[in-house]
Amino acid sequence: MRVGITGHRGLPQAVEAQVRALLAEQVAAYDPRDLVGISCIADGPDAWWAQMVLEAGGRLEVVVPAAEYRESLPNWHHANYDELIKRASDVHHTGLTESTSEAHQAGSEVLVGLSDELVAVWDGLPARGFGGTADVVAYAERVGVPVKVLWPEGAER
Repeated sequence: MRVGITGHRGLPQAVEAQVRALLAEQVAAYDPRDLVGISCIADGPDAWWAQMVLEAGGRLEVVVPAAEYRESLPNWHHANYDELIKRASDVHHTGLTESTSEAHQAGSEVLVGLSDELVAVWDGLPARGFGGTADVVAYAERVGVPVKVLWPEGAER
């Protein structure tokens, strides 16, 4: 089972703990021998999912939206990003250079195209900018990739 991830970054600490628990439950629902997690490994749910898939014994494939993507992520996340990309069994690139909203959406579309299912850490609200979680969910639904939404009841971003 090839399972991609999309989700909100910068979650409040209490919501982060709840989301991590939901992600752990979701990873546990798969046979790790058949699980391939697909992620852009941004800080937040993307990286948490990637780490949990690897810890469970699954494989990780990474999608890099743009050559400058890593530099657009918070400095504190670079070491984690570097470690996860080293552990990836495959790395996919969009061919874009600048880390823009359009590149992020393009990367997400590659991710969805590689996935049998998409896990979305999504509050159900519209995207705050192009390429946000809502846009990725809408794209997956348009192309027929099943979406599993994970969001703690009553939580807010």
